Amino acid sequence: MHVVLVHGAGGSERSWSYVLPRLAERGIAATAADNPSQSLYSDVERVHAIIDSIDDDVLLVGHSYGGAVITNAGHHKRVRGLVYVAAFAPDEGESVQRIVNSYPAAEVSSFMTRGPQGEWVPSDRPEAREALAWDVPDEIWEAREDDNRVSADAIFTETTAKPAWAELPAWYVLATLDKHIQVEAQRDMAARADAAVTEVSTSHAVPHAAPDAVVSVIEEALDALGR
Repeated sequence: MHVVLVHGAGGSERSWSYVLPRLAERGIAATAADNPSQSLYSDVERVHAIIDSIDDDVLLVGHSYGGAVITNAGHHKRVRGLVYVAAFAPDEGESVQRIVNSYPAAEVSSFMTRGPQGEWVPSDRPEAREALAWDVPDEIWEAREDDNRVSADAIFTETTAKPAWAELPAWYVLATLDKHIQVEAQRDMAARADAAVTEVSTSHAVPHAAPDAVVSVIEEALDALGR
């Protein structure tokens, strides 16, 4: 079985730079998507294209907004399961923004500005790291400009079709110190997806702050799906 990793808003395939080599060490084939984060459904199409190029069943793994992508991309006939990593898991007719608006504002909102087209621009001030990403390794934080794209508002406002988690087994890595997605929201989304939950005491940047935990859950999912 092949693992396809889907990054969050504004990220890139480098968002998985600590996870990919660990999967390789375990002999697990994996591909990281590189989505523009300009439209939910164009990102879904890009993930489908990756799946089409793989001659094997697929386990989809999504971080943050990437969870919305795998929720929709998971309907591909080769997808067998879903792993959410501190990720959005929207229901039918629901958008990421609607989920966000259903809970008290997360601390990340204090460090975001809107561009002229409504795009979201994250702050790179030292205060932002201290508040939001204190456990991100220095080498990752210093190279953040190489892994930071401006995300269009559409990825947060476009709504989900019937969620793949309604039909596929799911796992959820829940970040208990997350300042991007409220912990209560993560618990609620994991519960309605009937996902097996693993908690980690990290910031939102789980793939870099706790890559071994992410890999462990991926292995758990692969074992349950029969590899």
